[in-house]
Amino acid sequence: MEKSKIHPDQKYIEGIAENDSAIIRSIYKNFVPKVVFYIMNNSGDKDQAQDVVQEIMILLFNQAKANTLQLTCPFDAYFFLLCKRKWLNELKKTSNKGVTINEDFASINESALELVEETEQFDEKQQLFDTMFQKLGDKCQEVLKLSFAIKSMEEVAEKLNVTYGYVRKKKSLCIGQLTQWIQEAKNFKSLKNN
Repeated sequence: MEKSKIHPDQKYIEGIAENDSAIIRSIYKNFVPKVVFYIMNNSGDKDQAQDVVQEIMILLFNQAKANTLQLTCPFDAYFFLLCKRKWLNELKKTSNKGVTINEDFASINESALELVEETEQFDEKQQLFDTMFQKLGDKCQEVLKLSFAIKSMEEVAEKLNVTYGYVRKKKSLCIGQLTQWIQEAKNFKSLKNN
């Protein structure tokens, strides 16, 4: 299968990654009203709609920062579908009965559907990582956060006021523990295969 062409709306993804206020304002002006209207007409209110939009914007920011999002469809279709599915999942959680996500396939761009599924998988992986990261001790979290931000282990050691050898060993042990917990998680196998 040939690689899909990047859509010109990739500018929205890049704008989100760069925290570009003009792009973000444009998203809120052009795309959010449709989401708010949809949620308000489907058992929700304006505050719930804003919460869904905010969660999706944070998710897009994280995915864009990780450079794993290449838009191959119009941003509008992708954003709306992400928000719609998020809302339907919220309804499913709070409702005693199941909610069927009935996609109108005639109106869905296949590329948008694929991207939404990739983004949802990214979100699940991110949530698993974050959950396991929070289980680590404070020292491990500090060492890993610094080593993610600062590429030089010498600088990390200096910042923590410890030896280079200590910080390398600590990082290795912490990553080992984090990896073990992630691999032991119930949903790891299904996420790994995606």
